[in-house]
Amino acid sequence: MMQLIDLFLKRKFEVIYASPAKYSENAEDLEHLGITQKQIQVNNSEFDEFLKKEQPTHVLFDRFMMEEQFGWRVAEHCPEAIRILDTEDLHCLRAARQNAWKNGKEFTPDMLLDEEVARREIASIYRCDLSLIISEVEFERLQNQFKVPADLLYYLPFLMDVFPEKS
Repeated sequence: MMQLIDLFLKRKFEVIYASPAKYSENAEDLEHLGITQKQIQVNNSEFDEFLKKEQPTHVLFDRFMMEEQFGWRVAEHCPEAIRILDTEDLHCLRAARQNAWKNGKEFTPDMLLDEEVARREIASIYRCDLSLIISEVEFERLQNQFKVPADLLYYLPFLMDVFPEKS
């Protein structure tokens, strides 16, 4: 997420970080980067007012669960905004592998089709204008197994070759 934020800042986007997560002392200090932070709540009409006031041109959802909770409100109040889903990784793949392991089975790609998480995640991908995919394998699986059109997907691996050392 920080790599994406850095990318947006370098391209002179105004970035507002809105999240329902509680603030933590371990969180990245976004304010020193000039980023406004907004605490939002699920199922709260104050988010609608926030959208109407800010009128974002681009909205990035980190994970499909955030798109499920807030995407429809963005579509309703900012229909021209480009909605981007940052998958990080496919949660349905992780869930299917975990279920296979718990049940003592070897994972097969067909197991993805039985996952409720897969239906939700693929629906979220279809609702967005673009989904960022970090893995070539997942990129291909989305196109070949789930028949997601390539124009809804963008392969974007880690943006840094080497992580900087913390001082």
